[in-house]
Amino acid sequence: MTQLRRGVLEHAVLALLEHEERYGYDLVSELSEAGLVASEGTVYPLLSRLRKDDLVVTVWRESDSGPPRRYYRISSTGAAALAEFRTAWAQFSASVDSVLHTSSGKERS
Repeated sequence: MTQLRRGVLEHAVLALLEHEERYGYDLVSELSEAGLVASEGTVYPLLSRLRKDDLVVTVWRESDSGPPRRYYRISSTGAAALAEFRTAWAQFSASVDSVLHTSSGKERS
């Protein structure tokens, strides 16, 4: 299950950024609540990689409570990658569901 989680985490982050920019801790909190990550140590290296791959863009903003924060926003490249993933995920999950539901009622020899 851990490998599956890691495989979809990048796209989960892009989906969270699809409609609004967010700062790192906000992403960590939301992903933790969804059960996708257990710590910040997973998310910040991923955000760095997404930035290097031009899937997200960042901007520093002053904070009312503390130091400036880096906000992340999905790029056009990231939006295209997310759209492609959504299509692939729908096909993949339908295939897995089909196998899981078909094989659950059959006996194996």
